[in-house]
Amino acid sequence: MKSFKNKVAVITGAGSGIGRAIASGYAREGARVVVLDINEKAAADAAQEIRGAGGKAESFALDVTKRDDCIAMAKQVADKVGPVSILVNNAGIARRNGMLGAAEAVIKDWEDIIAINLTGVFNVTHAFLAPLRAAKGRIVNIASIQSFLHLRTPTSPAYTASKHGVLGLTRALAAELGKDGVRVNAIGPGFIETPLNEKTRAGNPELVKIFLDHTPLGRTGKPEDIVGPAIFLASDLSAYVTGSIVMADGGYRAV
Repeated sequence: MKSFKNKVAVITGAGSGIGRAIASGYAREGARVVVLDINEKAAADAAQEIRGAGGKAESFALDVTKRDDCIAMAKQVADKVGPVSILVNNAGIARRNGMLGAAEAVIKDWEDIIAINLTGVFNVTHAFLAPLRAAKGRIVNIASIQSFLHLRTPTSPAYTASKHGVLGLTRALAAELGKDGVRVNAIGPGFIETPLNEKTRAGNPELVKIFLDHTPLGRTGKPEDIVGPAIFLASDLSAYVTGSIVMADGGYRAV
């Protein structure tokens, strides 16, 4: 039996990488998937791929930093697709400029990363809150190993702060929305091979080696490695789980 039959699942940043893999996984479980991405073509391609595999999917362009657009999108999805009961906040960016770089770059990193990675989670969740509460729905936020630590490899303080914030917001929402039957959890990916870090992987193999040397499973992750945890947290298999984070980091935080 498919876990998400007759469910509408919204996934942000689902045009590529982790979000696209989760969207496909949810569709295989019977969900009608709403693919949201700032890149309209990528979103449309992902939805077409799902439909080509026999699933149900719609796609829309959305910039999660624009609060009014998020509110309008929630209404559009309600009108065109149906009531949402699963939300995955996946949209995010990563940059590796430290605090001591050029002031303009450091400031822009902070503003862009916090706006997308943290405020974007708030904007989309707030916009879809009414149907999620009505459905006793599930929210899955994509956090990170950097929700707990700042990596020794080059990375921006803004990214670390944003992912600490995602975990904090996850716990706060779980505490507040539990009385409505809404469960809110997070996934903490490790080094996952996505288009987001493709240039870094290609241009800095030493950085990849540093990660692998610290990862007990000895390999980088694939977007598909996040699908199982995402299905678990949005399904009845995790009916008594909220305010938690499932680490999918190959054991990075264990050593």
